[in-house]
Amino acid sequence: MIIGMLDAGYNNYTSLSAFDSVNANGQVLGVYDFVDHDNSVVEDNAHGMECFSIIAANIPGQFVGSGPKALFYLFRTEDVNSEYPIEEHNWVCGAERADSAGADVISSSLGYTTFDNAAFNHTYADMNGRTTMAAIGATIAARK
Repeated sequence: MIIGMLDAGYNNYTSLSAFDSVNANGQVLGVYDFVDHDNSVVEDNAHGMECFSIIAANIPGQFVGSGPKALFYLFRTEDVNSEYPIEEHNWVCGAERADSAGADVISSSLGYTTFDNAAFNHTYADMNGRTTMAAIGATIAARK
């Protein structure tokens, strides 16, 4: 299974022992930072790494994630320093890249309702799959 992960960064996943198996076996097929527009996600926020560990970590005798043999794409789409609609755009770009790369599943624990500028805020009713950029992108991804 190929899992595309969309999050705020995967801080130090290349040097943490919990990911020794993933790294040694080449299970991370690619990374991209849609915020900084580069190919590095290890120096950013730890939230994505924490979510990644729930799936991929392998610490024999202590903890094994739910999918330690899966293959992964790690995409940073979230900028934790601010909340603006560009992050919804980044999320959709990440979902499209994951789909194009052959991901079977997208894992993302991000949501967009409240922004730094309240004029951009979304209501619960906006989460209908037809209104917000992220919800439209998620609907398209689910249909694919």
